[in-house]
Amino acid sequence: MARLKNFKAKGRLEAGCDEAGRGCLAGPVYAAAVILKPGFRHKLLDDSKKLTEKQRDELRIYIEEKALAWAVASVSAAEIDEINILKASFLAMHRALDQLKTRPEFLLIDGNRFTPYQDLEHSCEIKGDGRFKSIAAASILAKTHRDEAMLKLAKDYPQYQWERNKGYPTQAHRQAIREHGASPWHRQSFTLLPPQLKLDLD
Repeated sequence: MARLKNFKAKGRLEAGCDEAGRGCLAGPVYAAAVILKPGFRHKLLDDSKKLTEKQRDELRIYIEEKALAWAVASVSAAEIDEINILKASFLAMHRALDQLKTRPEFLLIDGNRFTPYQDLEHSCEIKGDGRFKSIAAASILAKTHRDEAMLKLAKDYPQYQWERNKGYPTQAHRQAIREHGASPWHRQSFTLLPPQLKLDLD
């Protein structure tokens, strides 16, 4: 596992923020904000994409129990279509920050861009979920909460196999869209199906 940093700067309350579901064809985008205590540690803590589902679920319980503060929020597919996925990702982070019971003094954002939140300073960290504990924790909470939501939606829309693909653009998911059409939870602003090739026979 990667050796993650506790904080970017000691002596201040830092909240790590990350999103999940940005590249999906269906479902909301989720984000989490997490403030960790100085002594927080877990041997499995890492970028959520490097962990198994079982490891993420184990870490979610631990993070939610041991973190100084945490919150998870989402932005719906309809909202994504209205404002675009980048703005929706930032909005989800803002909503998560709104819900924190403890106000942070500084924000660590996974990625290279962010819309400033209130008067708080922030730092954008490329691949931050593999470098900072708070961002890694946020990535795990965002991912597990979103996966849980997609499992519930899958019960109402079994034809898309969201329990397996979680809304991501797999071949089976796109084939289901081709056969059944889009659901109300699909992002209409996304390219749900690749354009058909047209042969010029003239």
